[in-house]
Amino acid sequence: MDKVSHSAAAAVGDIGDGASLAVGGFGLSGVPGTLIAALLARGTGGLHVVSNNCGVDGSGLGTLLAARRVTRVTGSYIGENKEFARQYLAGELEVELVPQGTLAERLRAGGCGIPAFFTPAGVGTQVAEGGLPRRYGADPELSPAKEIRAFDGLDHVLETAITTDFALVRAARGDRLGNLVFSRAARNFNPLAAMAGRITIAEVEELVEPGELDPDAVHLPGVFVQRVVPLTPAQAADKAIEKRTVRSRGPEAAARTRTVDA
Repeated sequence: MDKVSHSAAAAVGDIGDGASLAVGGFGLSGVPGTLIAALLARGTGGLHVVSNNCGVDGSGLGTLLAARRVTRVTGSYIGENKEFARQYLAGELEVELVPQGTLAERLRAGGCGIPAFFTPAGVGTQVAEGGLPRRYGADPELSPAKEIRAFDGLDHVLETAITTDFALVRAARGDRLGNLVFSRAARNFNPLAAMAGRITIAEVEELVEPGELDPDAVHLPGVFVQRVVPLTPAQAADKAIEKRTVRSRGPEAAARTRTVDA
């Protein structure tokens, strides 16, 4: 039952070309950067990535994009990754854009064994009616129309669940059995990505022994996790800050910096 891997490289060693990955993180918070770096070093390519966003230039999933290791992205936010936007608009990358809440539920549904569900999100838009560019070019690939059904007089669109070959996530604490605890904003997509992966690999900032985690505090039970990679103190402390300020600061606030917990 001991799921601890001796290194990140060993943990991702069987992720082959063309694999699908659910990757946790929200902005720069909770990104499994050590596992992503190990995958980059391994040289795996042709990846289909499912993640809320695809990192930023030079960090997280952005490093895999820059190295042309990703061929398809399912996500809700292109964000501030200029290379992501460039590859998409140049027709070099296939992108499936999904409303953020729908993406979260598609991952959760995959982990729970629910094949599909209806949601009102996207009704009346190209999300439901089709026509969103998945790949640009002379002969662009467009998203298909989806089934619409009315419930209580309100239209809903059918969305399918997401499961992936692997999932890469980051947790604040974890034990040898794979039980995980996430910190603040890192709890957004990490548990959902972990649920969707057939093989889930978790990097943990603090590894503890079984029984040390309060069962009521566990955010994701170990049944969803197959491998645990304990981080070094330096790796655990490596947390980027996406926005140091959210608005212009007056004289009284000049000495303070509002940071986002990573």
